[in-house]
Amino acid sequence: MWTLAALLVLGGDAKADWTKLEAEHLSNTKQVTFPFVRAGEGYFSPDGKLIIYQAEEKGPNPFYQQFVQELATGKFRRVSPGDGKTTCGYFHPTQKKIIFASSHLDPKAKSHYAPEINQREEDRKAKKRRKYVWDFDTHMEIFEADYDGTNLKRLTDSPGYDAEGSYSADGKRIVFCSNRSGPGNLELYIMDADGKHVRKLTNAPDCYNGGPFFSPDGKKVIFRSDRKKKDHLQLYVINVDGSGEKALTDNENWVYWAPYWYKDSRHILYTAADHAVMGRPNYDLYWMDTHTGKTTRITYAPGADVLPVFSPDYQKVMWTSTRDGRQPSQLYIADFTAPK
Repeated sequence: MWTLAALLVLGGDAKADWTKLEAEHLSNTKQVTFPFVRAGEGYFSPDGKLIIYQAEEKGPNPFYQQFVQELATGKFRRVSPGDGKTTCGYFHPTQKKIIFASSHLDPKAKSHYAPEINQREEDRKAKKRRKYVWDFDTHMEIFEADYDGTNLKRLTDSPGYDAEGSYSADGKRIVFCSNRSGPGNLELYIMDADGKHVRKLTNAPDCYNGGPFFSPDGKKVIFRSDRKKKDHLQLYVINVDGSGEKALTDNENWVYWAPYWYKDSRHILYTAADHAVMGRPNYDLYWMDTHTGKTTRITYAPGADVLPVFSPDYQKVMWTSTRDGRQPSQLYIADFTAPK
């Protein structure tokens, strides 16, 4: 297996070698977001013609907003209100609706812009690269809207953070992350698609449990948690009734996150990096058989490759990447050949 250090030693031939390594499972790789400061965490519409993603526009707001884009034309539009922060857009599987989390109702949302912009400028001058930290904004709530952002409807209304939502395959339920039971208790919850009948799924207080997705067969939820070591995420799976919780990874030197189901409700794509190495860990995409634990590395680029998702026909993968490690993150799509 090629390591980042080995690729760097290869110098001018490095790109040829890492793209060759990726060719076993990825082909026709192309960038699909362009005019943004940065973009990422994208998901496909049910017909595969649209994507929803978060991106930072050039302007007064330095935080992510949500956009829907036509893949065929590249035409896009902002579908979130434009104020505050957003995260985790997702398409309803049977209706022309989307969900996303937003802090636009925070009366002080705009007061956070200047400090962030100033901090970035200080970092730039000092040639400093900040460690990624997610702040779990207490004004984050989950909203439903039409594809164009109209008919905005609030689905959650509780003190604290409500975000990271995604639909079940039948569109009847949403699984999400919330700290409604206390500031340090980021647990998973399931609610009806209209926001009613909320029930708690996980029971691991004083840690983070998030990034959940229903399996295609509707029986399980996969997610990430740092319950074993703070900020060192591991992957877990749990039945939708809260039973049968199982850890899929158990290496506290690594960080595992962003798991996403394959069509057979058995295999997953996910993101991982070894944090025991010298310097900055490099994230790549991996494939796992959740029954046997067997893994296969999918990406080898020197930049970060994170947040993989499948197209509705499971023929393509979309993910967030810096590819060469020298540019801001954008979304990429490639044809996918599953490991055997």
